[in-house]
Amino acid sequence: MISDEVARQGKEAIASAYLKSGRSQSKATDHAREVNDFYQMGPDCLWVTFAEGSMWWAFAKTDVHQLDAETAEHGKRYRELVDPWRNTDLAGKPLDFNSLSTRLTKVAAYRQTLCAFEPLEGLVRRINAIDEPVVAEAKQVQGQLLELTQRLIAQLHWRDFEVLCDLIFARSGWQRVAELGGLQKGTDLVLQQTATGERAFVQVKSGCDQATLSRYVLDFESDPGFDRMFFICHSPKGALTAGPSSKPVHVWSGQATARQAIAAGLLDWLVQKAG
Repeated sequence: MISDEVARQGKEAIASAYLKSGRSQSKATDHAREVNDFYQMGPDCLWVTFAEGSMWWAFAKTDVHQLDAETAEHGKRYRELVDPWRNTDLAGKPLDFNSLSTRLTKVAAYRQTLCAFEPLEGLVRRINAIDEPVVAEAKQVQGQLLELTQRLIAQLHWRDFEVLCDLIFARSGWQRVAELGGLQKGTDLVLQQTATGERAFVQVKSGCDQATLSRYVLDFESDPGFDRMFFICHSPKGALTAGPSSKPVHVWSGQATARQAIAAGLLDWLVQKAG
């Protein structure tokens, strides 16, 4: 452990002390860099660490303090934070380890104490809730694709719309066990999730208002044979909401259905059917 007095003298004095303690030249130089950085980095230095499954960041005041004045020669030292450690970006989104790029999290494997963060620009953008340029471009394209997919769905014949919904559920692990209503508009599908044994009731509508949805929700709640309900409408008449329900009700309207179709890999099918 380097004394506070030596640490304040700079890298050469720190490295010399480490060499005298038996460290190799490379280790002495490396340790001296870390100690000097801790003492000399200004209040604009961004400090980052990984703990409890998150990336944490903070800024620290310049003064270095002893944790215990009686052990100043070898005691622990600290710098006061300007604000508490934070594990969210400036928009409030959690900086969960698994949601971050490996380009950012790779420094968590560093086996010593302090190291420079690379790429620093990417880290600053992530904390400031600013997308990487290529990510921003991709999100713009995604938005355009979502809008186009919604228009494709709205152009489908109602029978094709029902087939689309059936395909989405099939590719999501649900199995159709019954189809009620035959070729009537708004065919009901009865689905089962083999992994959980859940049964779901699906109502498919090209157009619908809130009053119609509410009636279906009441019917669903009174039927003990179903665990959840899906209500799908590509061209709703106003905003649709399931409201309070004793069992899960999922409402897909507008872009929600388009998002599900893209996730299920059905864009090629849509282009063919809408053409």
